[in-house]
Amino acid sequence: MRLLIDARYTRTDHHDGISRFTASLIEALARRHDVVMLVSDAAQLPMLPDVPHVLTSSPTSPLEPLVAWRINRLNPDVVFSPMQTMGSWGRKHALVLTLHDLIYYRHRTPPGFLPPPVRLLWRLYHLAWWPQRVLLNRADVVATVSETTKRLMQQHRLTKRPIRVIPNAAGDGREVVVRDLSKAPSKQLLYMGSFMEYKNVETLIAAMAHLPGYRLHLLSGIRDERREQLQALVPAGADVVFHGGVSEDEYQELLCTVTASVTLSRDEGFGIPLVEAMKVGTPVVASDLEIFREVGEDAVTYVDPDQPEALAEAVLRLEDPATFERASSAGLERSRHFDWDHSAQRLWEVCEEALSLRNAHSRR
Repeated sequence: MRLLIDARYTRTDHHDGISRFTASLIEALARRHDVVMLVSDAAQLPMLPDVPHVLTSSPTSPLEPLVAWRINRLNPDVVFSPMQTMGSWGRKHALVLTLHDLIYYRHRTPPGFLPPPVRLLWRLYHLAWWPQRVLLNRADVVATVSETTKRLMQQHRLTKRPIRVIPNAAGDGREVVVRDLSKAPSKQLLYMGSFMEYKNVETLIAAMAHLPGYRLHLLSGIRDERREQLQALVPAGADVVFHGGVSEDEYQELLCTVTASVTLSRDEGFGIPLVEAMKVGTPVVASDLEIFREVGEDAVTYVDPDQPEALAEAVLRLEDPATFERASSAGLERSRHFDWDHSAQRLWEVCEEALSLRNAHSRR
């Protein structure tokens, strides 16, 4: 099977969720199969594994609806895209499209890195369900990253095509260092994620009024305007640090020393930071969402995202060494369910299914 993977959504400076999803699946697949990447900018290559690639137009180009005509010349059997917006008109190959979540139907603010015209189209696109159905129904198989999103897709009848789950995972291929439980955790918390409104960082900050002596690390890059908004909410005497972005090494070092990784998001597509924390044995305190319960099961402490006191109480309970050790061990055990090699194998099976369906349709 000749598989082409659409890597044009890869970031050029740091990975976001979709960028990491793409790069990690390619790396894991390439250890067992021959794959080719589709990129739109040579600057993406340092963020991707060293596998064969083809340069083509950007996914935000006006020519995107016709990109399949270019891809046809490469003669792939199957094309996998980590997004649902890939052009498919005139394709001669099997196609797997991915829908990660339905967040932007409930929170329509588009990602800030998109060009203004694309952000406008993004908003219009999410005003109704039918554009999504049009795109997804042009695939042979549709992928998503969780059973929660699959259920929502079925609930809203977003596609007539088979929906298959290819789970997200965590890590960048390097060996994960598990924290040393003989060392007491520092009175620090960390949040890894964006600062969009639905992420509810405001309540994280409010909780620090109930956690004297603790420091909250907000790790991700943030716009100046948003930083000023959140800094104005920091309670008097609270210790909140805005890092504006950290390296992978800095992130891992903090993960292995803090009391907990915390998130009070009101909505989510998966929850990679939960897995990242569990993999090193760091307890997680998270909002009580269906998707977080799917990812964390009984290894995560769930709290009401509208109650900063509840987050503080959960953190303070972790000061008991036995409670901390139980949470750490439960997280390590749960994290073993999330592995890029397993996800890559699942992707290969989904692509084989798409090719079989395409061939069966062609014989009719």
